[in-house]
Amino acid sequence: MKFTINRSRFIQELATVQRAISSKTTIPILTGVKIVLNEEGLNLTGSNADISIETFLAADDEKAQLQIEKSGMIVLQARFFSEIIRRLPEDTFTLEVLDNLQVAITSGAAEFTVNGLDADNYPHLPVVEEQNQLKLPVHMLTKLIGETVFAVSQHESRPILTGVHFMLANNQLLAVATDSHRMSQRVVPVENATSDFDIVIPGKSLVELSRSMGDEEAEVEVSIMENQVLFKTPSMYFYSRLLEGNYPDTNRLIPTSFNTEITFSVPTLLAAIERASLLSHEGRNNIVRLAIESDSVVLYGNSPEIGKVEEELVYEKVTGDPLEISFNPDYMKAALRAFGDMSITIHFISPIRPFTLEPSEGEVSFIQLITPVRTN
Repeated sequence: MKFTINRSRFIQELATVQRAISSKTTIPILTGVKIVLNEEGLNLTGSNADISIETFLAADDEKAQLQIEKSGMIVLQARFFSEIIRRLPEDTFTLEVLDNLQVAITSGAAEFTVNGLDADNYPHLPVVEEQNQLKLPVHMLTKLIGETVFAVSQHESRPILTGVHFMLANNQLLAVATDSHRMSQRVVPVENATSDFDIVIPGKSLVELSRSMGDEEAEVEVSIMENQVLFKTPSMYFYSRLLEGNYPDTNRLIPTSFNTEITFSVPTLLAAIERASLLSHEGRNNIVRLAIESDSVVLYGNSPEIGKVEEELVYEKVTGDPLEISFNPDYMKAALRAFGDMSITIHFISPIRPFTLEPSEGEVSFIQLITPVRTN
């Protein structure tokens, strides 16, 4: 195998597949990146127990300046290899596989010889039957992930909650995540989906998927197999394992009647919560308190060790009963950031019942739920 390529274009592709490569693996060859070269172009693959990423760099990609001299394949230790490529002196480099799986990397006056591994020993990626096809705009998928993945559980005690539940039915795609203290649920309409599905994708996989999606990609195809899902764009295949088990029925958690409602502009409320949490973070218990009256809404943050903060909030409208409620400001900040720049209405039942946040106008089907903190 021998080729010459533009270094910065190659580094981009390498960085994408490296998201799937872990230094801690029981299969030594998986610490490597698999490189396959043929007439069509260059394929790079990285994999771990949860995700596999394969990228494709076409021979006619102008930025890549790919010159193919001889096709072939090799596996190289990913961490060392990427450090070498990053530090090469010229804009292009040449990679050549020599005898005994040794690999020469040359750029300008620098020449490295490193040991490779036999690519035939690299595990095969799952074979995808073309089923459960769903096409989504990339920006819609990354937005869906951004609006839900922060609410997955970080604890392995209930593995199913470490994932986001995706359900497709009646041309509606529902994505929901909960760690049992908060929940975020978003529904988007989809067109021409071929068959319904109900899957749970690990949150960590979705974070990496979101980071791997390029701006230049317009659409992503989703294919579901027995225990894998594949996200496919023209230049990348991203595989993730699915979580096994039944996701809890989150719909029953969403209340339908409320006693107090208040509408805020998200950026204004977020800034106030950030100020209040400056002190709550320093304390032993990370809590802020909201006091709602018919004519005033006040936010309190208190840390016995540091001091306290009190701020009268600017709101758009308030209706219903007076209420005092305490909550974790970090949950509130994550929820508000997912909404972005808009107005939301927060619906309360009582100081000890979960409250919900929803966009105050428009057709957006997006609801978040936060469990308050009980205080004496």
